[in-house]
Amino acid sequence: MMESGVPLCNSCGEPVGFSSPSGGDVFVACHGCNYPICRTCLDEEIKEGRGSCLGCGEPYLQASEMASNSYNNAVTELQMETHLDDHQDNGGHARNYSSFSAVDSELQSESGNPIWKNRVESWKEKKNAKKAAKKSEKAQIPVEQQMEDKESSEVWQPLSEIIPISPNKLTPYRAVIIMRLIILGLFFHYRVTTPVDSAYGLWLTSVICEIWFAVSWVLDQFPKWSPINRETYIDRLSARYEKGREDCQLAAVDFFVSTVDPLKEPPLITANTVLSILAVDYPVDKVSCYVSDDGSAMLSFESLAETAEFARKWVPFCKKYSIEPRAPEFYFSQKIDYLKDKVQPSFVKERRSMKRDYEEYKVRINALVAKAQKTPEEGWIMQDGTPWPGNNSRDHPGMIQVFLGNTGAHDLEGNELPRLVYVSREKRPGYQHHKKAGAMNALVRVSAILTNAPYLLNLDCDHYINNSKAVREAMCFMMDPEVGRDVCYVQFPQRFDGIDRSDRYANRNTVFFDVNMKGLDGIQGPVYVGTGCVFNRQALYGYGPPSLPTLPKSSFCSLCCGCCCCCRSKKVPKDETELCRDSRREDLDAAIYNLREIDNYDEYGRSLLISQMSFEKTFGLSSVFIESTLMENGGAPESANPSTLIKEAIHVISCGYEEKTDWGKEVGWIYGSVTEDILTGFKMHCRGWRSIYCMPTRPAFKGSAPINLSDRLHQVLRWALGSVEIFFSRHCPLWYGFGGGRLKWLQRLAYTNTIVYPFTSLPLVAYCTLPAICLLTGKFIIPTLSNIASVWFLGLFLSIILTSVLELRWSGVGIEDWWRNEQFWVIGGVSAHLFAVFQGILKMLAGFDTNFTVTAKASDDGDFGELYVFKWTTVLIPPTTLLVVNLVGVVAGFSDALNSGYESWGPLFGKVFFAMWVILHLYPFLKGLMGRQNRTPTIVVLWSVLLASVFSLLWVKIDPFLSSSDSTVSQGCISIDC
Repeated sequence: MMESGVPLCNSCGEPVGFSSPSGGDVFVACHGCNYPICRTCLDEEIKEGRGSCLGCGEPYLQASEMASNSYNNAVTELQMETHLDDHQDNGGHARNYSSFSAVDSELQSESGNPIWKNRVESWKEKKNAKKAAKKSEKAQIPVEQQMEDKESSEVWQPLSEIIPISPNKLTPYRAVIIMRLIILGLFFHYRVTTPVDSAYGLWLTSVICEIWFAVSWVLDQFPKWSPINRETYIDRLSARYEKGREDCQLAAVDFFVSTVDPLKEPPLITANTVLSILAVDYPVDKVSCYVSDDGSAMLSFESLAETAEFARKWVPFCKKYSIEPRAPEFYFSQKIDYLKDKVQPSFVKERRSMKRDYEEYKVRINALVAKAQKTPEEGWIMQDGTPWPGNNSRDHPGMIQVFLGNTGAHDLEGNELPRLVYVSREKRPGYQHHKKAGAMNALVRVSAILTNAPYLLNLDCDHYINNSKAVREAMCFMMDPEVGRDVCYVQFPQRFDGIDRSDRYANRNTVFFDVNMKGLDGIQGPVYVGTGCVFNRQALYGYGPPSLPTLPKSSFCSLCCGCCCCCRSKKVPKDETELCRDSRREDLDAAIYNLREIDNYDEYGRSLLISQMSFEKTFGLSSVFIESTLMENGGAPESANPSTLIKEAIHVISCGYEEKTDWGKEVGWIYGSVTEDILTGFKMHCRGWRSIYCMPTRPAFKGSAPINLSDRLHQVLRWALGSVEIFFSRHCPLWYGFGGGRLKWLQRLAYTNTIVYPFTSLPLVAYCTLPAICLLTGKFIIPTLSNIASVWFLGLFLSIILTSVLELRWSGVGIEDWWRNEQFWVIGGVSAHLFAVFQGILKMLAGFDTNFTVTAKASDDGDFGELYVFKWTTVLIPPTTLLVVNLVGVVAGFSDALNSGYESWGPLFGKVFFAMWVILHLYPFLKGLMGRQNRTPTIVVLWSVLLASVFSLLWVKIDPFLSSSDSTVSQGCISIDC
């Protein structure tokens, strides 16, 4: 209790007390302002060096000395029996609590220190005691509750994080790019203003080629301006959607696997892909695997039935022992210590048993393959005696078979297995089936009827799941409320098995996947590369992202493709016009609309809206499928009858279902190019979606790639042909999608690069021919260099080297991978890309395809035996000719220099350097021609030597770059006997 008339201390809240223990005047520390502070707090302030009054700022010194003297005199009058307990009963000071008696504590401590120091230490002890009490109170909280609080705080943390490239790596990289751009401008100013009169044609050709290369470099370089890395937190994903819940809240995923010819795509490889999907580390009821057999082969059907049976053993084994990878062929072939991190004694025995079971399974698959080598005259017969419906691969009904899942099939331990569905769409003569893109669209519709998972993951039949947590990695983006709303797909990099150590033909595409794709991820997202991609189903349906503006109901009439005349007659305000323009997406020519617009209506209005928006014209004549498209979070449609689902699924894969709909135009995989992947991703980005690039530490998927020269070039030819087809279509990034303004400029630049790169083959072939011409004619594309010209050339070479070095520094790509990529850029450019350009132009002008057939000639066994297989193809002729011509030119150049004396060696150096640049880039191609026994097919040698000889003879005869004055002099020399 506060004593009457005694103020409280402003520091501790206790009464300031009196000037003497016996009472009297109230203690005053500062006589200037009478600032209320007790004696103990005053001593504390002085001890800590704060000797001025907190109220007026005057020194405490005089007041403190006067108060101390009067206080010490009064202490001697106290009786010796006075103890601290009496002081405590009077409400002792909070900062003076001590266990000493009043006399001892007021006079001197045991160590002889002044008394106020003892008080301070006593106060500190009390303070520490209070802290200990608080800690003990905290310790009394149950451990479970503390863990729950910690987990709850982690649950709502971001599921992914952007890891920016260090400024120490990125800033110099950008500075060198700008410097290189400036040097390029100065270099071209010099090249254009200093023509070579004695070789004007060569000079003009070289300048045109160099300008094209510079433009190509800009298209490739600037989309890599802002590369980023990403990190995912799958433990947070599990804590948020899985742990502590009766039912798992993770989103369902439908897996798509496509195959065509089981004799070219071995069923065992496809089966390993399917097994890795069925054993994925994801809730069983959330996984469905759909296998598209576009060749309607009974071999594929029977091998899938065998796979479903073997999965009953394989799936529980993988999940019990956390096997990686979960494709048995690649797991058992690993040359690693498979006992590492395994602690269960039963593992060795079960692994041995599982390997034996897998080998027996392989024998059964191989028996099916051997049986399928020769087709019976009457066609294939199923086990029940009925003919196989797909005996004619071009004329058969649609087929669907559910092997696992809703049939109640369980593994050997009694656990439920994921759903496995075989699908073969209907094919009839006279219908366009659109190859892989059409097969994928059929799977989209079938899966929407049967499972309707909100997310899809498509894999090629030879790409298995190498990381069982890959789906969780993708869900860290898709299911994050902050990130996933506008994400159309999550693309994983492609990684490959079975490639030779040196990667002679750049099969790994390391520069593209580890450099270019990271750069695109910093803009609007990576391009879709055809496999290893998790899609948002709504994005495939042509809907825009949720971030698009929602139209008010008043503008509904203007939404319906302008079919309501009343809307045309009314003048729409400017702001509403802009909203209509954005939502109608006139540049996309689509009648697809944001889901949130539909949600603004009641059931009656919604049904009316669906009718007026002509959903049937967009998605086809299936009410069940149309209803599934409106379910943003997936799930079976309410109107679906389980007993008729298979019948409805057969209906949506009929060959005429897509007729007069938007499938392949605005919905699903887009038709019109053999590279439907680029086109599909491009359309999504034009609608305003963004994509994500996910690179987990353990590669998510692995596949196989053609490692011999001919097959590799044939693969590149197909990709380049697809780019040429897009270039000549209405979807060309140079003019498509400008109206909506949703495609970022650097993203458009990247897409432009993906469709114009094949045309670089034309200047590249010309540029690779120039060194041989210069060596054979004695001319050169560059005049005598001045000092300033030497600076520009040297600066250009240094900037090119610095750009590459700094790019490798921030990306982590090795210099060998970079060099292989540079070499194959030249090899593919002068062969496959060149043929793709001509084939694309012929297809556009004449409407027919020119197929460059590939025929096997020789094969060797052993490790990487496929690397040495040579297959004849006309694509090999141009690069072989360039090699021969440049080698002949080098020999001719040295011969001429030997005959002309030492003065000609200086100009020869530049020409030989130019020719060696071509030869070094084509060196892997030369090794591929030689094969293991250094043999080259006679046909290739004959054609190449013939073309090189004819070219050289014609050049010597015509010499088109010889000036008229030189011609007159030479004729005079011929007519006069010199």
